Amino acid sequence: IIKSSREYNFPLVIKLVISDNRNAFGLKYAKKYNIPYKYYSSDNQNLFERNSLVELKKRKIKFLCLAGFMKILSKNFIRSFHHKIINIHPSLLPKFKGLNTYNRALKNNEKYTGCTVHHVSPQPDSGNIILKKKIIIYDNDTENSLKKRILKQEHKLYPEAIRCSFR
Repeated sequence: IIKSSREYNFPLVIKLVISDNRNAFGLKYAKKYNIPYKYYSSDNQNLFERNSLVELKKRKIKFLCLAGFMKILSKNFIRSFHHKIINIHPSLLPKFKGLNTYNRALKNNEKYTGCTVHHVSPQPDSGNIILKKKIIIYDNDTENSLKKRILKQEHKLYPEAIRCSFR
């Protein structure tokens, strides 16, 4: 997303990166590209959300892109952004909501899987779908090989979904 945001005519400017993981790649990219960033522990969800909201409002941020964020945001947090929050999920939603998507797709003998960018709603992985990318599951796929192939597609799909969100 950060790399795409540097392209001509990309519809948004990244003003801030927030993470609850000190070692998140997003924080490393933010440092590299001189984007302001914040780390807040999510041990206390209310405090994490309050700190995040204060910072987001201070910077007048009106659109959020979640990436690698593995927490469920509260209804109040989501409401405060009028559903202008999007997320990416490593499955073809509505199939395999939640965790362990690669393993579940393999165990279910699916022929295809992929990734989905969707609006965030109070029910996890249930918001309106913006875009999906389908990939074939090969007979020799493992969780790790599937994860790597899906992640490559996520990096392409997410910027495209952001463009769609601003058309």
